[in-house]
Amino acid sequence: MKRMLAALVLFALLPFGVAAQELNAKVVINRQQVESSRQSVFEALERAIAAFLNERQWTGLKYKEHERIACTFNITVSAYNESDYNCTATLLVQSARPVYNSSYTTTVFNYKDENFAFTYQENDPLDFRPEQIDNNLTAMLAYYAYLIIGLDMDTMAPLGGTELLRTAEQIVNGAQNLGAAGWAAFDDNKNRFGVLNDYLDAAMEPYRQLHYVYHRRGLDAMADDATAGRAAISEALDMLRQASEAKSLSYLPQLFTEIKRDELVNIFKKQGTADEREDAYDIVFRINASQNNYWEQMKQ
Repeated sequence: MKRMLAALVLFALLPFGVAAQELNAKVVINRQQVESSRQSVFEALERAIAAFLNERQWTGLKYKEHERIACTFNITVSAYNESDYNCTATLLVQSARPVYNSSYTTTVFNYKDENFAFTYQENDPLDFRPEQIDNNLTAMLAYYAYLIIGLDMDTMAPLGGTELLRTAEQIVNGAQNLGAAGWAAFDDNKNRFGVLNDYLDAAMEPYRQLHYVYHRRGLDAMADDATAGRAAISEALDMLRQASEAKSLSYLPQLFTEIKRDELVNIFKKQGTADEREDAYDIVFRINASQNNYWEQMKQ
């Protein structure tokens, strides 16, 4: 796939100015919980966030229109103060990628941020500079933009998104001074710091590597050779096991099983060998036993 080839090209070798936007983001703001005489502020915010995500060039890579990464940003506002413009909200962010030689798309990232709080006044410009983090809203949006692109690149080439994840790390470090929830180091293994820290932890490298094995060697191969594709996905699950054992408190292995739950059931249910199904079941059950009603179907 073309994005895989692009991920292998050094940023510095690309001519300046040829890069297109990377994201195809849909932004939805749910403000039903908020009683406000100025609903227009949320309409303006929705447009501003969509423009910020979709019109900005996040990397030096060249993306064609059909290669842009499909993602959604669903923001649910629970409170808005019209006097100081403080907004309390949650964010559900999701990204997906197409599977080669099929009409199927697979979810790569799906995460709920419970601390998506910020200040916004209607028509405020959304500016962002990685070297100077001074706005919580744009810092959070940029963090997820770089994370989405980096993870997408990981699915195209082994550790292909490292540079983008390092930029997200730069944002996390810069945002520590904002004093806003979600950035604090080692405060919560599920917050923005915790998620990014685990992605870049050397002990968790099998987790990064499994995304290439699972998507490129697994899902992308299924249309041509379902047996080989399933074998690669079994290999990726073993890498998931390694990551979980290397860092037992990491949230990422559990997150992966939640994102891929239905997909994994469909891949193994009544498919492959009994040993493949049993091994896959054992791994996902140990990581996320709460989903056992689904995992049991994998052994059928």
